[in-house]
Amino acid sequence: MPSIQLITPAPWADYELIDSGNFQKLERFGDFVLARPEPQAIWDKSLSDRDWEDRAHAIFRRDRQSPERGDWQTKPEMRDPWYVSFRQGGLSLKFKLALTTFKHVGLFPEQSDNWAFIHEKIKKLSVHVARPNVARPNVLNLFAYTGGASLAARQAGADVTHVDAVKPVISWARENMDHSELDNIRWMVEDAVKFVRREGRRGNRYNGIILDPPAYGRGPDGEKWVLEEHLNELLKACAELLDRENFFFIINLYSLGFSSILLDNLMGQVFGTVPNPEWGELVVEDNFQKRLPLGVFYRFASV
Repeated sequence: MPSIQLITPAPWADYELIDSGNFQKLERFGDFVLARPEPQAIWDKSLSDRDWEDRAHAIFRRDRQSPERGDWQTKPEMRDPWYVSFRQGGLSLKFKLALTTFKHVGLFPEQSDNWAFIHEKIKKLSVHVARPNVARPNVLNLFAYTGGASLAARQAGADVTHVDAVKPVISWARENMDHSELDNIRWMVEDAVKFVRREGRRGNRYNGIILDPPAYGRGPDGEKWVLEEHLNELLKACAELLDRENFFFIINLYSLGFSSILLDNLMGQVFGTVPNPEWGELVVEDNFQKRLPLGVFYRFASV
């Protein structure tokens, strides 16, 4: 059985975790530094509060009436939106970032190691699936947000279906596709569970499936998603869609209290013995060597 891994993404020029602590993180995205809440950063900051105030171009302040929403306090030089680039290995992507009322900016940098994994596996799969009427691997990205994984798959040469329940987020992902000089991603504003069931009834198969489900969510028609209630069912449906010979699978979870051991148990029951399994935590280290856990993952591949 493989041991639990701690994966720290390779450094990239347009992102830096400067400091973390006191339930906050101080990050640089391109030219701008942001301070925002981070519930996992339970230790003390390394820099002073004054240093954080001086460095940050934008600081997220929670609304006292809402545990999730808030507003950004910005300095005059802060631009919104703005753009960052990601260039590593064979990937060259560009993302639009923006300050949202939910503290997010449209990018999860800890996922960059998964982008590299996706790119590598699709390049290898392309050799195996090339046959008459199958020009390239096909990939399904569920809860796909602003499309980092979709862009990585498309740039590697896959046919990509990008599914998200929020129409403005799909529009954001399309902008990222354009900025990355890519095209022909299939966009679906759809509830993930409904979409996967329908694809199963149609007998469709995918060489790659990517899931990044939230703890809670709503579909476009008000469908309710609760991670611990619906994940097992969704994984079983996804297992029916995964190609039997040439495949990869990735799932990420960011929900306090969810362990990578939970994922290992689930995946063992749903998929049985899988080739080349990797599982553990995605971790980003700040400039003071404090390691911030930012989600659990499980992934495997036939190549």
